[in-house]
Amino acid sequence: MMRAETARSTVDGNAAAGLLADVFGVDVTVLVGVCGGCSAAAPLAETTVELDETAAIVRCRSCTHTLLTVLRTPSGIRLVIGTLRVLERR
Repeated sequence: MMRAETARSTVDGNAAAGLLADVFGVDVTVLVGVCGGCSAAAPLAETTVELDETAAIVRCRSCTHTLLTVLRTPSGIRLVIGTLRVLERR
């Protein structure tokens, strides 16, 4: 599993669009996520993403809590929900 120290790059939430589309079947970067850590609400495109070839760790830009992690595994795509409290279309 990827750790923050081994991330190849840190980018905005748009970089996770492809992985998230593999899970949801649509572009979810315009959806608003609410952080369970600090209650900040923002589009997923505005999050901070730590990225490597197998995973994307999506973090709250306000408090850096992990909202969710998307992993490519040999058996497919795995979504691990962290402190993401709400995901909604506004």
